[in-house]
Amino acid sequence: MSRNLYSPAMRYFYAAAEAGSIRAASRELNVASSAVNRQILWLEEALGLQLFERVGRRIRLSQAGELLLAHIRRTFSDFEGTVAELDALKGLRKGTVSIASVESVAERLLPALISSFRQNYPGIHVSVSISSAQEAARMVEAAEADVGFTFDPPATSALTTAFHHDLVIGALMTPDHPLAGAEKLSLQDCLKYPVALPAKGLSLRTRIDLVRNRIPDASKTYVEANSLRLMRALAREENVIGFQTLIGCEDELSSGVLVFKPLSDDPMQADRLCVVTSSLRALALAPGTFFDHAVHTLKDHLPSLDAKKAS
Repeated sequence: MSRNLYSPAMRYFYAAAEAGSIRAASRELNVASSAVNRQILWLEEALGLQLFERVGRRIRLSQAGELLLAHIRRTFSDFEGTVAELDALKGLRKGTVSIASVESVAERLLPALISSFRQNYPGIHVSVSISSAQEAARMVEAAEADVGFTFDPPATSALTTAFHHDLVIGALMTPDHPLAGAEKLSLQDCLKYPVALPAKGLSLRTRIDLVRNRIPDASKTYVEANSLRLMRALAREENVIGFQTLIGCEDELSSGVLVFKPLSDDPMQADRLCVVTSSLRALALAPGTFFDHAVHTLKDHLPSLDAKKAS
């Protein structure tokens, strides 16, 4: 491509210098030998220097010709690198990013990530699948998604946890709930009241059950659901206690409709939010750019959640 952007005289000179013959250059360029010779003579006249020494039917570069050839080779090399960068930018005007995410991340965090990403790359198609933590990890491992947002993914050589942040699990309730004013709250305290439990298979439920199975008479469950949104609705409307991290319930907390009380039980202190990719294949340009954007944004955003938790 870069050679086509040069003037005919420079391109013909380059072809003749590489081939060592006017006739060979004309065959490569698919033009008449006289046209090649005419352009080279014009270039020599314009520069005021002899570029070739004619030796029979062959040509040999003069000192000036050697310098010009070295310049053209450097220019071609530099320009080819620039063309590769331009192609990369062109590629970012299109492409697809496939994302597998848990519901809580998809509430507010993921929409904000996608919105800010598309401000810079509006032509990239973004495909999102909402699932459980286990399913999100499986989709990335099976090459059904490029990037996964999940909690506590399985330890497997097929996945790379490129970013993680530990979040405390808390109890969600209305401000007038009897436990809303408690300074310290355990799961056992919560189970004295009707609760909405995450369904089995969700990472939240796995951690809750580690404590719940040790509590006698812990069967006071109002409902089980695989939707955190439903559990928040039940907490708002039915005055039951729901459980999740601060991710996903930002609207209810900021409006004061619900309050978040961190649970003191040890397994509840580190529900690990992870951004995972496949360790078996490299990300293409568009997914890789989205991944970099997501990690950079999360590193800025998540510490503010920790500050809210501590306040």
